[in-house]
Amino acid sequence: MAALKYAGLEDTDSEEELPPGWEERTTRDGWVYYANHLEEKTQWEHPKSGKRKRVAGDLPYGWEQETDESGQVYFVDHINKRTTYLDPRLAFTVEDNPVKPNPRQKYDGNSTAMEILQGRDLSGKVAVITGANSGIGFETAKSLALHGAYVILACRSLSRGSDAVQRILGEWHKAKVEAMTLDLASLQSVQHFAEAFKSKNLPLHILICNAAVFGVPWCLTEDGLESTFQVNHLGHFYLVQLLEEVLRQSSPARIVVVSSESHRFTEIKDSSGKLDFSLLSPPKKEYWAMLAYNRSKLCNVLFSNELNRRLSPHGVTSNSVHPGNMIYSSIHRNWWVYTLLFTLARPFTKSM
Repeated sequence: MAALKYAGLEDTDSEEELPPGWEERTTRDGWVYYANHLEEKTQWEHPKSGKRKRVAGDLPYGWEQETDESGQVYFVDHINKRTTYLDPRLAFTVEDNPVKPNPRQKYDGNSTAMEILQGRDLSGKVAVITGANSGIGFETAKSLALHGAYVILACRSLSRGSDAVQRILGEWHKAKVEAMTLDLASLQSVQHFAEAFKSKNLPLHILICNAAVFGVPWCLTEDGLESTFQVNHLGHFYLVQLLEEVLRQSSPARIVVVSSESHRFTEIKDSSGKLDFSLLSPPKKEYWAMLAYNRSKLCNVLFSNELNRRLSPHGVTSNSVHPGNMIYSSIHRNWWVYTLLFTLARPFTKSM
């Protein structure tokens, strides 16, 4: 077991006893991790047994969870008027030992990000996620960061991106996360983001094209294009072109394009069966929000497939993904009818 390489393990009698210099801690989500104060590093596995754990149940009566100025989680015992960084539920941890997945279907609609990344060490990996201040993008950023990756949250609003960074640091104060400005409705902003990223001289192992708008009224971007088409597809298309060389130099690397099952319910051909590119950025009189969204998602899939064909020989893979039907994120916020539909569907869909 790799964990046995750490010094001092032979001096402990119990498999659950921590070696000198180690401390047991918990995240806000109840996952247990271990801090090595001697080497100033953390890990999810118990340094002796190699097991992963999570706390069971709610906090005892009178206890409350808080976060200090450095982002470290601590616990307040209101009854005895004391505070501690030790989770009182640590005495009641349970081993995280999920059922071994079927090789034909590793994961399903109930799988969580933490389960998918279980056992993965992403230390040294750099990830860029667009639209990462909320929704699926935020959950993805948090999960990658908690597994050691250096994650850049590429967000239209730097203040909201910075708030998301603080929420991740609240889970683990040593997480490597940063917010940068990226407005996909502006090709100039996309170019500025790419230049700013390249100036950091970082590799890029994971690029997740997640940001999207849904159900928005017709409007043109500063580049004169219909906003749904530009934000959901063309902005990401341009971003990948600008970062392609960095991805190649960082291989093995991957691109993930968040699309949707709704890509099936549209066409970009005219009545004679030929491609009609005027459908992608239609005038106001021919615009329907749902159809514009579906077309942008079809572009995502076609784009990802062609990217994989071109870049996979160079060690860069590309995949498009349908995250799940009507997940209750903020994507439906532009019209109350969509909000109502998403609210009604919420009990039957995947959670964030």
